[in-house]
Amino acid sequence: YAGKSLNMIILLPDDITGLEQVERAMTYEKLTHWTSLESMREREVEVYLPRFKLEDTFELNLPLKEMGMIDVFKQSKADLSGMAPSRRLFLSKVVHKAYVEVNEEGTLAAAATGSVVVNRSYPSGALFMADHPFLFFIQHNPTNTILFLGKLCSP
Repeated sequence: YAGKSLNMIILLPDDITGLEQVERAMTYEKLTHWTSLESMREREVEVYLPRFKLEDTFELNLPLKEMGMIDVFKQSKADLSGMAPSRRLFLSKVVHKAYVEVNEEGTLAAAATGSVVVNRSYPSGALFMADHPFLFFIQHNPTNTILFLGKLCSP
């Protein structure tokens, strides 16, 4: 992206039916290696991405409880007094909603930087056409934190 604090990484299998194999082989270590500066270089690439919009909602009560956040969900034990003087506050539900949209404006903003980062093994004069299922990640560059991830099955 133009400001370079965010990065979109697209894992496009060579084979149209290869996404399942990529997902099975994916580990945090492999993703870290594939997206490391040592594995990348800047190169001009003609990029074709489909327009897409993905949206999902996740209830986080169970994952948070499994991580040890139990008392905050119990009216008798929750202490949210830092938010309000009443001791009657507690969490009943925690919901996370994710929304990602890629369109011409997003592609134009990425193209305005004049270069796109691709894996070193990509041939020169490269054309990147995401015309079959792929995984994508939106990464915060200063911290290497993945902010969003998704799978597009029908580009």
